[in-house]
Amino acid sequence: MIPANTRGQGGVTVRYGDADAAHVLNVYADLRCPYCKRMELGLGAVMEQAADEGRFAVDHHFGTFIDDSTGGSGSMEALAALGAAADEGQKPFMHFLRALYADQPSEDVDAFADQDTLLRLAGGVEALHTDGFRQKVMERTYLPWAAQVSAAFATSGIRSTPTVLIDRTPVPVLNTTGYAVTPEAFLAGATPQ
Repeated sequence: MIPANTRGQGGVTVRYGDADAAHVLNVYADLRCPYCKRMELGLGAVMEQAADEGRFAVDHHFGTFIDDSTGGSGSMEALAALGAAADEGQKPFMHFLRALYADQPSEDVDAFADQDTLLRLAGGVEALHTDGFRQKVMERTYLPWAAQVSAAFATSGIRSTPTVLIDRTPVPVLNTTGYAVTPEAFLAGATPQ
């Protein structure tokens, strides 16, 4: 099974924005990555608004390498739950993504591996208050899809997260201290040439 609002072979990329957008912002991240959290909390709403305004669409690519490096399955489990959110629509997906990062545990804690934790975090996203979403999370419906997404990331050539590209051109999202750049700096870098 492949969630809605996905693209590519096996639906391994989750799209936010216009399906036929002229420009695409590619975001490579791991849901357990603390630097990805800094990017998302600082710039996620900016990316969402820019996509809503038609500047670009946002294609999300997710890796699960922190599961491998620190142990556990939280990146993979959270990604499967995000797939269930994508089924509910683009906005629920984006808002659940932000909720996951807002409550991201430290790297050595595998809290995202627990379905009850994922459902609790989804509680703040009204559109996810559905039996269908809850069932998909509890039954881990999209775990095989999450594995395909992770495998696609592993062969993408991207070696660190977060990595952001606008039409294949790198966009700085973190400053020299490891925190999100200003929205103005991000939008200047994410303006297609």
